[in-house]
Amino acid sequence: MGFADQRFNVNLSILFTELPLPERPAAAAAAGFTAVELWWPWVDSPTPEQSALDALRRAIRDAGVRLTGLNFYAGQLPGPDRGALSVPGEESERFRANIDVAAGFAESLGCTALNALYGNRVDGVDPAEQDALALENLVLAARAADRIGAVLLIEALNRPESPRYPLVSAPAAMGVVDKVNAATGLDNARFLMDLYHLATNGEDLPQVIDRYAARTGHVQIADIPGRGAPGTGSLPLEDLLDRLRKAGYEGWVGLEYKPGDRPSAEAFDWLPREARAAR
Repeated sequence: MGFADQRFNVNLSILFTELPLPERPAAAAAAGFTAVELWWPWVDSPTPEQSALDALRRAIRDAGVRLTGLNFYAGQLPGPDRGALSVPGEESERFRANIDVAAGFAESLGCTALNALYGNRVDGVDPAEQDALALENLVLAARAADRIGAVLLIEALNRPESPRYPLVSAPAAMGVVDKVNAATGLDNARFLMDLYHLATNGEDLPQVIDRYAARTGHVQIADIPGRGAPGTGSLPLEDLLDRLRKAGYEGWVGLEYKPGDRPSAEAFDWLPREARAAR
């Protein structure tokens, strides 16, 4: 086994960002990839103009790549925000306004994984109130995902970089997965296992894999420290991905790392070109 046995996609919100958004799908294709994923691309608008949606859809189709993952609106990301769905007031309403827009865009491109970032704790707001709001919004998102045959992803982040984000362990994220599935009866909420975040938290990654692989809907990777490409740090990513495969995970592995001080097209030397196209 090894990297060549995985199904990789490229996150166009962290790689190829030196290019305008409409040019990134073609750049990923030129680098040999056939699948991409995205954070919500319009950080200031949960409901962008139809022309903007059409332009990005056309760019993805024209590049001949598949969209395999998309975030719901998450506020200023990258930036200070870590989601909107648990934030009372305007941000929660923006998340709700985005649900059908994001699901419709995903459906038009055959994307079957939608990631809903939970949101930071807010000063002066009871965490229980935020959690109740989060569950309401996640139920709405799960139902929208179900209508297009998609899974809803719940992600754990890392505490050092996201100290106000409440889901900073695999068990915490899985607890939310369980609550959403219990509330909807749809069983389409899944864990987004980001090995970079979990490793930064100091979690036992082999144990996390063995315990949660069967309920994982997507995997993302970057090396530590630095969130660089595989091989730039100390994380045994090839071994960990092999373990995931042996545990039964056959889904996508998102490349969500920083290219460093070089063009993104040069940040894939760890992966032979023949292994970049999805099989």
